[in-house]
Parts: sequence; C-alpha cells; structure tokens
Amino acid sequence: MSKATLNTDTVHRVGFLDKASLHIPILRILQADGTTYETAVLPIIDETLATKIYDTCVFTRVLDERMLGAQRQGRISFYMTCTGEEAAIVGSVAALEQEDVILAQYREHAALRYRGFTTEQFMNQMFSNEKDLGKGRQMPIHYGSAALHYQTISSPLATQIPQATGVGYSLKMQGKRNVAICYFGEGAASEGDFHAGLNMAAVLKCPVIFFCRNNGYAISTPTEEQFAGNGIASRGVGYGMHTIRVDGNDMLAVLAATQQARAYAIEHNAPVLIEAMTYRLGAHSSSDDPSGYRSKDEEAKWQQHDPVKRFKLWLINKGWFAEADDVKLHEKYREEVLAAVKVAEKIPVPMLDEIIEDVYDKPTPVLKKQLSDLKEHIKKYPQAYPKSAGRL
Repeated sequence: MSKATLNTDTVHRVGFLDKASLHIPILRILQADGTTYETAVLPIIDETLATKIYDTCVFTRVLDERMLGAQRQGRISFYMTCTGEEAAIVGSVAALEQEDVILAQYREHAALRYRGFTTEQFMNQMFSNEKDLGKGRQMPIHYGSAALHYQTISSPLATQIPQATGVGYSLKMQGKRNVAICYFGEGAASEGDFHAGLNMAAVLKCPVIFFCRNNGYAISTPTEEQFAGNGIASRGVGYGMHTIRVDGNDMLAVLAATQQARAYAIEHNAPVLIEAMTYRLGAHSSSDDPSGYRSKDEEAKWQQHDPVKRFKLWLINKGWFAEADDVKLHEKYREEVLAAVKVAEKIPVPMLDEIIEDVYDKPTPVLKKQLSDLKEHIKKYPQAYPKSAGRL
C-alpha cells in the first residue's frame, strides 16, 4: 500500500475502532424561531436570492398539493412530493451556477423549478402530452431539461450516482469550472452504484457534489434497519473525500455547506459528500401509505421542524417578507397551477409514430414492424386506447 494514502502510525496493543470513533457534527445556522445561532457564519445571501428561494418553496408546496390531488382524481397516474425536504433541495441548488449539471433521483423538482422550469412545462410532462419535452415516454415526475442542465430522471434507484461521476469527469476534462450535483436518498446509498460512484469520483478526482437526503426512510424501511454505521457521512470519509453533515431542514446551513462544497470541488477537482438530515413529511409516493410504518406522533413532531416555515420566519425577521405577502403568493400559485392543469390535460398525446424516434439514428426494421403491429392493435380496440386512437 502507498504511504501517501494510508496512515502509517503503529500501535502495539489491539484496539478496535467503531462508529463512535468518528465524530461527525451537524451544521446548524437557523433556529426554529427564524433567528440564527449567535456564533453562526451565514452563507452568501441577499434579499434577491432569499426571495427566489422562498418563491420556489411555495410553488413546490402548491404543486405538490395540487398534483397529489390530481392523482387521487385519476387525472395523472403517479406523483411524488418533496414536502418537508425543500430546504435540502432548494438550499443546495441555490448555491450552484446555472450550467452546473443536476442529476436528480425523483424528489428534486424544486431544483428544476429554481432553474426556471415553467408551470406549463411541469404540467405537460405529468400529462404526457405532445408538448412534453420527454415526448410522453416517461412516467409523471421523471423530468429532464437539456436547456436547464437537468439530466432526465430514471426509475432504477441510484443509477445517477456513477453517472454523476462521469459527468464530473467530463467537466474536468473539458476544463469547465462547473460541477455535477447528484441527489439521492439514504436508501439509495445501499445500492452498489453508490459505492462504485463515490470511489471512482475520489480516485479520479471528479468535481461532483454527492448530496444525500437522509429523510429517515427508504420507502417504509427506517434507517436503523438499513445500516449500522454512522449514517452516510462516515462513508464519504471512508472514500477519502471532504464530507459534511448538515441540518437538512435549515435552509441557511444547506446553502452555506453547498456554496463551500462547490468552491472546493472546483478548486481541487475533487468530490464532496453532503449528508442532509431531514424528514419526508408526506408519503413516499402516491402509491404509499405511511401510516403502516410510522406514527402520527412522529409526523407531528417533524411538522414542528418544517423547513419552509422556518425560512419564512427568517425572511420576516429580516424585513424582506410579510405574512400578507405569503398569502398572496400561495393564492397566485394555486390559481396558476389549477389553470395549467386544465390546459395541459386537454392537449393531445404525441403522434404514435414518435414512439420509435430517437431510439436509433434511424428506426430499425424491427421497430417499424412493432409500430405497425401496435397501430393495428389500437385500430382493433380503439375504446381501450381513447387517447392514442386518434393519434395514429
């Protein structure tokens, strides 16, 4: 083993290390009442940035509320909220530059909104209509936007982690002063892709921020049943990368940590791991019932740590916002989202021929045959495919 990578201190009695041997503090800046800790060092933030952050949070809360309702009404097939995790997502994306590349898991639509994704674009994706950037081929909330440097979400868990290492390596090879940020939950950190991705990034010195949303559950599996170690942060240290643990419900702490992580990653062409300790206030997805694995008392306790409310209090304390402004903002987005739903659900789905485009440079004979068979099937049973029957 190289002496450059290993501690060569020696001892002469057996002494084992355990998870308590590595002390990992948690960064907190903002208190529950909207004031900051006396000795806290604030991130770089002004009124314009703070207002944009809060605006994104409110839009996302309203979107989650409305679209979960739309799913229950049968208007869309699936939905996932980021309720309770907004500080982790918005606080981190606000620390980035527009051309930094985002590789999300599936609960980071707030980051896409912060980048400029419009209400209409959200609706077109969820209704899979002909204006959807993904051409109607993805399930709802699996967004992607090349213009906003947001890689398309895929359903398999953790695949974005080694991909982020590749993106970071590419940015480095091109000489760009940008980073890739990769979001994932602590459950995804149990996948082999996590270990391969982090190890490659550390060895190849890739400018990647690995951002773990530790929200306490991998769907229904609590953290104590997922791992016995000191959370996810200890793994970053094990792979030889700069690591920090933050209060994921503290907008200012997340912003500060990510600002400095980005600066370090670019300056040293090296990865950073951020573990944000947060909580998923809603269900895992519209297909989940959390009452089967956690109590109402537990949820009520975490409601008291609502990251959006905490940040709003800080804005009010700064004199940058008022309760009356908050009421108007919520009303504005409720009307906007509802209006966009009514428009998007009436836009037809893509023409059926588009289903085999973009798979290869030119559609293969096999794909053409499959498309022909599909058309014949739909013509035979048009009542079973009311949206597609008119788009042959």
